[in-house]
Amino acid sequence: MKKRRIQLKTLVPIVKRLVSSYKLPCLIVLICLILSAVSNIAASIFIQQIISVIETAMKEEEGSIELFTQLKPELLKIFIQMVSLYAVGILSSILYNQIMAVIGQGFLNKIRLEMFNKMESLPIQYFDRHLHGDIMSHYTNDVDSLRQFVCQSLPQCISTALSIVFSIAIMLTYSVWLFLIVAVGAVSMLLVTRKIGGNSAKYFMKMQITTAKCEGYIEEMMHGAKVIKVFSHEEACKSDFDAINNQLFEDTKTANHYGNILMPILGNIGNIQYSLLSIIGVLLYILALPNVSITGISAMSMSIIIAFLPMSKQFSQSIANISQQVSMIAMAMAGTQRILDLLNEEPEKDEGYVTLVNAKIEEGKLVEVEHRSNHWAWKVPMENGEVKLVPLTGDIKLEDVDFGYYPEKIVLHDVNIFANPGQKIAFVGATGAGKTTITNLINRFYEIQEGRILYDGIDILHMKKDDLRRSLGIVLQDTNLFTGTVMENIRYGRLDATDEEVYQAAKIANAYDFITRLPEGFQTMLKGDGSNLSQGQRQLLSIARAACADAPVMILDEATSSIDTRTESLVQRGTDQLMEGRTVFVIAHRLSTVRNSDCIMVLDHGRIIERGSHADLLKEKGTYYQLYTGAFELE
Repeated sequence: MKKRRIQLKTLVPIVKRLVSSYKLPCLIVLICLILSAVSNIAASIFIQQIISVIETAMKEEEGSIELFTQLKPELLKIFIQMVSLYAVGILSSILYNQIMAVIGQGFLNKIRLEMFNKMESLPIQYFDRHLHGDIMSHYTNDVDSLRQFVCQSLPQCISTALSIVFSIAIMLTYSVWLFLIVAVGAVSMLLVTRKIGGNSAKYFMKMQITTAKCEGYIEEMMHGAKVIKVFSHEEACKSDFDAINNQLFEDTKTANHYGNILMPILGNIGNIQYSLLSIIGVLLYILALPNVSITGISAMSMSIIIAFLPMSKQFSQSIANISQQVSMIAMAMAGTQRILDLLNEEPEKDEGYVTLVNAKIEEGKLVEVEHRSNHWAWKVPMENGEVKLVPLTGDIKLEDVDFGYYPEKIVLHDVNIFANPGQKIAFVGATGAGKTTITNLINRFYEIQEGRILYDGIDILHMKKDDLRRSLGIVLQDTNLFTGTVMENIRYGRLDATDEEVYQAAKIANAYDFITRLPEGFQTMLKGDGSNLSQGQRQLLSIARAACADAPVMILDEATSSIDTRTESLVQRGTDQLMEGRTVFVIAHRLSTVRNSDCIMVLDHGRIIERGSHADLLKEKGTYYQLYTGAFELE
């Protein structure tokens, strides 16, 4: 696969966003940069004026002792102008630096917010295909490289570019001949910058990408620290990390190698240019003397030579300053490209128009209400402009469903499932048979290739995803708890739940007793995904969260896999109460937990090979019978 080349135009969208977000402050900064640039080159102009005045006066007065007294008013005037302009330059520099500090941090705040909002809108498959550490690197390294560009490189480049333009204009006014020497030096510096700076930029970009890989690997190893210890995999992890870290070292070393040799080379080109200007300037001055007359040589005063030399030095320094920003600009290009890649990711599509609303029955008719009620309904817009309310009963059907995570590799084949309201449907089968995939399709985490899924007779493609998922409570095998109190984690299932409803949800999940024994009960703070709790306790909180959501349809994906047998019996009674009157999909390895299901589906390689009740499947003496009689745990 051909690598995409990152170009300077990558920064254009970011600069446009910056300017559009802060139009007036950016205009003020630009004015300040112009004033600052003018004040920076003013020294040479004033020096030329002072020497010119003295030089003219000396010729007229022929060395009179009263020369200084005569020149005092004029020199004082120039001095006042010079001090005033410098004062404006200093104030301008202070002002634009203060404004840029506000603009820079404010802009990065917006970028981070925009990235996070975009991330929340992305489909699940995006997170399946990207390392979490790599995603985190967007918010750390990439944003930091953008900060350096916005707060340092961008204003520095603009200010330096203005100084170069003003310097060229003044040098051309002073002497075209001397400027030709400066132009040759400038071209040489640009060629060196293009060659060496280009290599530096290339490796700084590689460094940015390798840094993201390094952070991704570290995050993955931290997440799997226990597994690494259990299998004594430390040395192998060190070896893998060494390879990534060494690559980062090589990229960083090479980038800095080119970056560090650039400035000395440019500095020496500037020194050579300065020496040539001094020699040629003196020669032109001599040739312009009254007793030396050569046709074609314009007059060259000493004041111009003295003013031209520091201006040429500043011109060379300006080019070197821009060249010095190459590394930061390169990292900003790489970081910006990664940020834009995230911002340009295709969000999760939702073309649904059917919404979930609270409803109640009035005079035998279902009507929508604003407050929370004990009834839910699907609000279906009709073609004639009317609205139809369909009661949410939990009737779910999968008809001839084919699905693959990649279109060319189908993992579910011709799946047909009929779950009537209030039924408990169980899925059993080997790992990878497609059990969890089916529940992911009901949630619309992924889109099916063929067939359709009906929910209360409505194709779920027509339902808004938020409303569809709000009607589904889910307990996963891998629990996820968030930094916050126990109560906040349970209330995550329904943010408007009262404290009493949270307590009741904890009792349903049989989590109430252990929660009250925690140091601060329901106000105990959880950190690090609930690392201060046992795996079983974390799972109980996950079940309590689902109970708090009080959704009409429940999905239990290995919900009791991390709970001991005694606790499982308690949870089973709680979940039986939770499942009462609801349509429930259960995925379990322990076949003892699915015996009371209304229908058991046996899957193998993405196909349903058996279905029926526990008793019916045992009578068939097929795959389920062999699993049940051979082992109570399906491996």
